[in-house]
Amino acid sequence: MKEKRSTSRPDRARISGLDLHVDVTGPGLRAALTRAVRDAVRSGRLTPGNRLPSSRSLATDLGVARNTVVDAYADLTAEGWLVAVPGSGTRVADRVQPRRTVAAAGEAVPTLRFPAHGLLPGAPNLAQFPRTKWLSSARRALTTAPHDAFSYGDPLGRPELRTALAEYLARARGVDVDPTRVVVCAGFYQGLTLLAQALKARRTRMVAVEAYGFEVYRNILRNNGLAVSAVPVDEHGARIDEVAKAEGIGAVLLTPAHQYPTGAALEPDRRNAAVEWARRTGGVLLEDDYDGEFRYDREPVGALQSLDPDRVVYFGSASKSLAPGLRLAWMVPPTALIPAIVAAKGDVDWSSAFEQLTLADFITTGAYDRHIRSTRLRYRRRRDELVTALADRVPRVRVTGVAAGLQAVVELPRGTEASAVRAAAELGLAVKGLGEFRFGPMSAETPERDALVIGYATPTDSAWAGALSTLCTALQTVTE
Repeated sequence: MKEKRSTSRPDRARISGLDLHVDVTGPGLRAALTRAVRDAVRSGRLTPGNRLPSSRSLATDLGVARNTVVDAYADLTAEGWLVAVPGSGTRVADRVQPRRTVAAAGEAVPTLRFPAHGLLPGAPNLAQFPRTKWLSSARRALTTAPHDAFSYGDPLGRPELRTALAEYLARARGVDVDPTRVVVCAGFYQGLTLLAQALKARRTRMVAVEAYGFEVYRNILRNNGLAVSAVPVDEHGARIDEVAKAEGIGAVLLTPAHQYPTGAALEPDRRNAAVEWARRTGGVLLEDDYDGEFRYDREPVGALQSLDPDRVVYFGSASKSLAPGLRLAWMVPPTALIPAIVAAKGDVDWSSAFEQLTLADFITTGAYDRHIRSTRLRYRRRRDELVTALADRVPRVRVTGVAAGLQAVVELPRGTEASAVRAAAELGLAVKGLGEFRFGPMSAETPERDALVIGYATPTDSAWAGALSTLCTALQTVTE
């Protein structure tokens, strides 16, 4: 007898009452249901001991005859996928295990372990985000926001934030700026993307980047049609003399205040040489001032941009000073580049006007300066504890790049970088080796180095001591 399907329910039905959803459609409902439940068990969505709906309730949910479900359950029980437990219904058999990928003979199967601690560079201590002060600024910003703040914004950004940033950057970072030249971006990634498109429009073909840095930045340049070449880096920063020797370079991306990730500051002679190169060739310098506020042992290094505002694009961001999740950054380009940047950005602003107004209030009320001062003291204390602990427990390593920023470089004995990263991972500590940031061949003057890049700002206060102790233990295993 041909089975009739109910017209009161759609063909695509779900098993209710379980964390499982299956589709049973088309002809052959018994086989389709058998296959759907079997696949759910294989994939682990149904685990041993899980109870299935009764045949009556599942038949009602699916809009099929009850005998279809009874027969499907019987097939699965006979195959060993299910078991009928008197008084407890039908359950997934205990002996059934989800299907796993089988490793080749002799192949080691890695054990995946979520790290208990992380000392990864590139982020501030997010637990210290000034929520209360930020909320106060947000309330004032919302209360006083002009009506046009809720419309599509000027592609350059809200005038309130551009004005606040111009005052702050001139005062705290020595940037030569006025509000008309500030461009607000949805993070540094967007800013660099816009600048890459503007450079391409002015027929730039190649950008030189520091031989240690973020791969994602190199990819942004490449994805926008620009070739990328490496500039060697030593203890005095980028080797500008190597840029001067090369041909075809139209722009150079630098982190002059605190080279990322090695921590070197670009020395004065090289700063002047970089500006002279840009003037002589018509090139452009891209200054990533990602953590310029966090200087510990001497006065902050001023912005390279102040040496020649017509040849340097200054980039800043709230990602290290506040939080990357705000997606707020800014750049101060030469006036001649602004039309191309605006054309690349489009007709509207991509950053939240409300967040921009909040940051403007946060800066103008002095809350930003107070936050920077308090976090600077906290990070300096962390840095000192890192240096002291390593000197006491792992005297064979050397810590460099500690004059500023949120990370330090722990120099290791030759050939031990990979072992150190692996030893830390086995103890549940996530760290990065310096080699992960390396790009291009090293010269005889700047050989490859074995080191870890330790982000000491990242852990919460409660996790810091444990992370530091684990780091020392891991390094002891590879240096003693």
